[in-house]
Amino acid sequence: MQTFGDLRLAVLIDADNVPYSNIKGMMEEIALYGTPTFKRIYGDWTNPALAGWKSVLLENAITPVQQYSYTTGKNSTDSAMIIDAMDILYSGKVDGFCLVSSDSDFTRLATRLREAGMKVIGIGERKTPNAFIVACDKFIYLEIIKNSSQKRENGNSDMSKNKKAKMKHVTEENEEVKDKSAVIELISSSIANLADDNGWAFLGDVGNLILKKHPDFDPRNYGFQKLTPLIKALDSFEIDERETGKPHVKHIYIRNKNGRS
Repeated sequence: MQTFGDLRLAVLIDADNVPYSNIKGMMEEIALYGTPTFKRIYGDWTNPALAGWKSVLLENAITPVQQYSYTTGKNSTDSAMIIDAMDILYSGKVDGFCLVSSDSDFTRLATRLREAGMKVIGIGERKTPNAFIVACDKFIYLEIIKNSSQKRENGNSDMSKNKKAKMKHVTEENEEVKDKSAVIELISSSIANLADDNGWAFLGDVGNLILKKHPDFDPRNYGFQKLTPLIKALDSFEIDERETGKPHVKHIYIRNKNGRS
């Protein structure tokens, strides 16, 4: 999949449009892409609806930014978050942004940040409008983060709880089967775009291209932690693990089973 490296990230959270549950899992996910240099969350903290956030901010060192709702029905949090994002951009202290929201109002912000050369990672619920999703370099669903955290917790539970978790996991995988043909087509077309004369394409390049086409693509949507196990399970592609001359390091190439592209 796409490699972001160890980025210095500004993490900006819209408290009005994402739930406070599993904030720990969200911060662990962000750590996979870089180091949060700024961690700010925006909302009207006089609003009782945001009370759940207050208990988790201190333990995750997230700075709350107060933004009063001056007009009923208007989300003033958006403007405060956008202004701060631009200030941080021009400070030159970060390499990328993580925008945590399910609100399409941040679509233009994500686009503008990418135009300035920033990497943009979006995090939000599945209900997030597609316009915001495709404006990001990568978009991660909160439901996926929640499921990953639950699996880790289940690993420390008793046998009966593990059994229930496995049954739930199987149900989720069965629900995703309906998308199998679409996933195969996406991977197959990406291989075809990159293949050499023999039909082989480097898996890392294929993963990068898939993310460019669909920023919300994630193997975890289909019950797999990594892209390689997902591809093996689909049984529609040939896999060639090539030696690199370094111990325990191999380059993985794939091609469509129907032969050359």
